[in-house]
Amino acid sequence: MKNVTDSFVFLGYWPAAGSFGFNTNIFATNLINLSVVLGVLIFFGKGVLSDLLDNRKQRILSTIRNSEELRGGAIEQLEKARAHLGKVETAADEYRVNGYSEIERKKLTLINSTSKNLEQLENSKNQTIQFEQQRAINQVRQRVFQQALQGALGTLNSCLNSELHLRTVSANIGMLTAMKEKTD
Repeated sequence: MKNVTDSFVFLGYWPAAGSFGFNTNIFATNLINLSVVLGVLIFFGKGVLSDLLDNRKQRILSTIRNSEELRGGAIEQLEKARAHLGKVETAADEYRVNGYSEIERKKLTLINSTSKNLEQLENSKNQTIQFEQQRAINQVRQRVFQQALQGALGTLNSCLNSELHLRTVSANIGMLTAMKEKTD
C-alpha cells in the first residue's frame, strides 16, 4: 500500500515545467489500472451482464417450457397411441375369432358339399350299374329268344310237311275270320 501512496506522492513531486514522464513502478500502476478497469466494467458492464444473464435465463426457461409442452404432447400422443393399439388389438382378436369361425363354417360347408357330391356320384354309379345290368339282361334275352326262335323254326321246318303246313294255315285263317266276325 505504501507503493500506491508513494506513486501518488511521486506524482505531486513532478516539476510543473511541463515535463512528462513514465511511472515505472509496475505494481503501483497495475493496481490503479485494474481498479479503474474493474470500476468501469462494473459500472457499465453490470447492465449488459445483467441483460445477458436475464436473456440466458429467459431462453433456458422458454426451452424448459417448450420441452414440457413437447413432453406433454408426446405423453398425450402416447396415450392416444396406446388407446388406438388397444382398439386395434381388440379388432385383431375379433377378426381372428371371426376368421376362425368363418374358416370352420367354410370347412363344414365344403365337407357337406363334398359329401353331397359323393352321394350324387354314388347314386349315379348305382343307376349306371343298374342300367348296364338291365341292358346286359336284355341282350342275353334277345340272344336266347333268337336262338330259341331259330331252333323252333328249324324244328318246325324239319317236322312240317306240306299237309301239316296247309292245315295250320287253314286253322289260322279260320281263327282270324272268327275274330273278324266278332268285331263286326
